[in-house]
Amino acid sequence: MAIEKSDRTTLDMFASEKRRGRPRTNPLPREQQLRVNKRNQILRDRSKGLKRIEFKVSEELYNALNDKALESNITRSQLIESILQAQFDVDSEHQ
Repeated sequence: MAIEKSDRTTLDMFASEKRRGRPRTNPLPREQQLRVNKRNQILRDRSKGLKRIEFKVSEELYNALNDKALESNITRSQLIESILQAQFDVDSEHQ
């Protein structure tokens, strides 16, 4: 039987491997952990009815958004969403 790193049901097959350093709390390599976590995040957002938007801004605008978000004690994402809602007069059900 082939050993698949992402298969969580065959962890006993890895028990004989000697590893140095601090014991791992997660049997998956970091790269696969990130993939699994990202997939879970996307599913959570989808179930909340959220859509993803990506865009690039200048460093100056980025810093201004960060400063304003910190000042308002909200996340940068929440700040951008509130600015867009105000611009388009859209009521949000996600606040």
